[in-house]
Amino acid sequence: MKIALTLVVIAFVLLCGWLVAESGRDCRLCGDERGTAGQVHQTNGGQVRQTNGGQARQTNGGQARQTKGGQALQTNGGQACILLQQTTVEEKPETANERGLKNERLEAAEAITFGVDNAPPKSVMLGAADPKTENADTGFKFQLELSSKGAAIRKATFSNGPDSQGQATGFDDCDYKNPQPLIMISPVRLSRDNEILSMANKEFVFVEQQLQLPLDKLDWESFEAETADDSSQTARFEAIIKDVGTGEPVVKLIKTYKVIPGSYLLDCEITVENFCSIEQEVRFNLAGPGGLGREVSREDTRKVVAGFRDSQGQISSVRLDKKKLIDAKTIDDRRLTKAGVDFLWVAAVNKYFAAVLVPLPEEGKDYCDWVMDKTGRFYNPDDDSKADSGDETIGLDLKIASSTLAAAGQANSSKTYKFQLYIGPKDKSLFDKNQRYRELGFVQTIDFLSCCCPASIINPLAFAILAIMKWMYGIIGNYGLVIIILVLLMRLAMHPVTKKSQVSMNKMTKLAPKAEEIRKKYAGNKAEMNKQMMALYKEQGASPIMGFLPMIVQMPIWIALWSAVYASIELRGAPFLPFWITDLSAPDALFRFPAVTLPLLGKLDSFNLLPILMGVAFYLQQKLMPSQSAAPTSPQAAQQQQMQKTMMIMMPLMFPLMLYKAPSGVNLYIMASTFAGVFEQYVIRKHIREKEEAESKGLVAATSKTGGKVKKKKPKPFYKI
Repeated sequence: MKIALTLVVIAFVLLCGWLVAESGRDCRLCGDERGTAGQVHQTNGGQVRQTNGGQARQTNGGQARQTKGGQALQTNGGQACILLQQTTVEEKPETANERGLKNERLEAAEAITFGVDNAPPKSVMLGAADPKTENADTGFKFQLELSSKGAAIRKATFSNGPDSQGQATGFDDCDYKNPQPLIMISPVRLSRDNEILSMANKEFVFVEQQLQLPLDKLDWESFEAETADDSSQTARFEAIIKDVGTGEPVVKLIKTYKVIPGSYLLDCEITVENFCSIEQEVRFNLAGPGGLGREVSREDTRKVVAGFRDSQGQISSVRLDKKKLIDAKTIDDRRLTKAGVDFLWVAAVNKYFAAVLVPLPEEGKDYCDWVMDKTGRFYNPDDDSKADSGDETIGLDLKIASSTLAAAGQANSSKTYKFQLYIGPKDKSLFDKNQRYRELGFVQTIDFLSCCCPASIINPLAFAILAIMKWMYGIIGNYGLVIIILVLLMRLAMHPVTKKSQVSMNKMTKLAPKAEEIRKKYAGNKAEMNKQMMALYKEQGASPIMGFLPMIVQMPIWIALWSAVYASIELRGAPFLPFWITDLSAPDALFRFPAVTLPLLGKLDSFNLLPILMGVAFYLQQKLMPSQSAAPTSPQAAQQQQMQKTMMIMMPLMFPLMLYKAPSGVNLYIMASTFAGVFEQYVIRKHIREKEEAESKGLVAATSKTGGKVKKKKPKPFYKI
């Protein structure tokens, strides 16, 4: 009897030990840290069962079970369940009563495992049925491919079908061989089995229990798209967080997307509903738009931007480019914040397009206050050192503020978060026409190359030039001709300023020997030297400042024109000639050849003629620059003359190399401006020669006071009355 009783006790102890071990491996208690350290076990039937630490153990029946870390727990029948993991939540000071209530809830939570059923993977299409045939002017602007994984956007493709005249609408990828509709948003593939999708719900957090559930690893239950009477289309996804032990629902999430024909905006709503008999404090993280293509091969202009509005209603922005995101050491370096202003939107942008996410404020408010944090990300899946292999992209992360949901059946037991997502071109005329875009300041997504001039000067000038270009295109119908004509008009308008600068520089060149004599004579007395130099310039009517001041005045205008041509969405895919320069936003490519890699130029697959012509123009321009004909009288003068000769050689070589792969629209602008400048310099130098010849014959050149007529010099009187 004693032996039998002993055997029963031993069996019971072994059974309890086995149950304890199994519960540790499964990590069925919320936030429990017990269990094996990630070992893999295999049993009958070759099934896998995963234990604490992310490892797998196989069990009978072909189901997989994953625990700690929000992994999948599969039960009989093959249905998967995502379990909660412990997380660290920012805590605020709490009272003794609050602490006691929190401890009670944590004790209750230790007996519960929350999970979500993993539905079958599914894709849902909204918008254009076929981007290749959809007319973007009359139908949907894009096709949206939604994924059940995280209830996210897998892909957004612009419509590019023909209009009634057979002309392509929308946007293509500008592939010269086989153009296809442009894919604006795509997955960020970190590895073969790991990808990040735009607008995916990420960690769902139970704040007081310090538990989180990675919803971007879950396939939500998805429903077929519905079409309304106004032709708008809606898709819906659902996820129910439940008590795994009882199967009772705890929290339900409903996510919907809606697209409207003729609009670049789509609506997204996320509703969180509490099914518990007690209130729950919850929050979640959201992946913003990402996966934008590079758009231009020469440089990566992608960046993340955030828009803000101050108390006076002025909208400003903060942006982080690729370099800043790569160099970021902490999360603070990736934050999009600005003190003393209200948050409006975040965006991921490239050169020509933007994906702008607008969280809509609650009723009665004019700004959103439920987005806690906004950070940018740079993804480099293959970790190449130069971050330039082609798989790199950018993204955004949003942290939504916590909300306390009342018990089920009570008021405020659910909360809906509303977003609008703009997926479209960075087009100022479009932003100005649409009141919504104008109020939100989407124009802040447009970047200009301000160079050494303040953006407050360049931006208005560039926008004005863009408006003029668009007006001229309506008359001429060719943006290549528009650029050339605009350059010539600019040269003509600024000719008086340029002429004054050239005349002054010519005088300064001729006075160089006399100036050098004064420097030698008064080398030990700087005050007297400066006095004599000013007297010389005054006597000859020359001014050092006048040689450079006109160029400084012109500089913002030329930079603005450069920026307008560089950033104009209208130039994307616009041809100049049918056989050459078929895309003003790409290199001109007179002919193509197999790709080769050359020093300084990098990878080349085409012969670009415009940079060569630009080099010829620079050489002619340097030849016409005034130079000292006399031999230098000092080491400084000799050095200056040598530098001028070096520049004459370097400029025609350096600029073509720097701009060899630049957009043909930009190179066309530079070439046209340089050749126009060469002709202008020739005219000015001819005028200077004629003036000098007239003076040598006792005549003086016409001035504004002489009415434009040439007259003889009058002898100066011996005394003044």
